[in-house]
Parts: sequence; C-alpha cells; structure tokens
Amino acid sequence: MQAPHTQEEFIKLVQEHRAMLYKVCRLYCFSEDDRQDLFQEIVIQLWRAYPAFRGESKFSTWLYRIALNTAISNLRKQRRRPSPLNINELPASLQDMSYPGEEEEQLQQLYAAIDRLSEIEKALVMLYLEDRSYEEMEEILGINQNNLRVKMNRIREKLRKMTKEATYGIR
Repeated sequence: MQAPHTQEEFIKLVQEHRAMLYKVCRLYCFSEDDRQDLFQEIVIQLWRAYPAFRGESKFSTWLYRIALNTAISNLRKQRRRPSPLNINELPASLQDMSYPGEEEEQLQQLYAAIDRLSEIEKALVMLYLEDRSYEEMEEILGINQNNLRVKMNRIREKLRKMTKEATYGIR
C-alpha cells in the first residue's frame, strides 16, 4: 500500500490530467459504458505503475504512454470478442441518437473518421490535438520525429478525405 501523501499526490495528478484520459477513452471506445470501463482500467494501471514512476519524463508523458497502451490492449481484447449487437439491428430511431454533448455534426464526422484510423494513428491524432510537440510524441510513442511528421501529414489527408466523403457522400 502507498503512503498517504503518495496516494494524495497520485489522486491530484490524475485529476489534473483527467481530460487527457477522457480523450483517450473517447478515441478508443464507442459506447459510454465502454469509455467508463476503459477509464477505470487506465486509472488502475496508472495506480499499479505509479510506484515505479521515477520522474525521468513529465508526468503527462508517462500518463499518456500508460493510457495509450491500456487503451490499445483493451481494443485488441474487444476485437477478439464477437460483438453482441450490431447497430443496424437497432430500430432506426435509436440508430440516429447521438452521444450527449456532441451536437455539432462536424465534430461527429471527425470522431467517426478518427475511429476508422489505426491504433497508432489515433494516438498520434490525440497527441496532436493536445498540442504535444513532436519531441514529446517521439518519447510517448517511440517513433522518431521525422516519421511522426510524415505520418501526421498522411493522417491529415486521410481525415480530410474521410470527412469529405461523409459530408458529400463521395466514395
């Protein structure tokens, strides 16, 4: 068990960075229940790893690495399990319901496009949207900065194309 001051410090740090964790959950989970489950799993993994945090990197960098690894592992586990219900099996009126708070159609299209990206591409987009430097991205993802820049340019183009398809029905 952690010392009380260490536990309080951990709680404070996680609360300061919870928006970052929410974004990871949003990018890697489709339903609100799955997001909540992933959030809990990430916090558990952070708590388990916290005693080994040596402060050699920023806390946010360390947190991102653990959050992304947990999210990717969770996604891989889910892909191995069959989906219990296909969205097309729901009544049409339920299929059209959107996630609360996301009423802008463009934002929904962007999330839908991001959801179609690979695991690494999603991580890169999330870090980019968080205004992380390529140096920080390199440390978190373990990909050199030149490759990150090339990947980011390709991802931007891919997202432009996917959101254009969604907007205009172009294939």
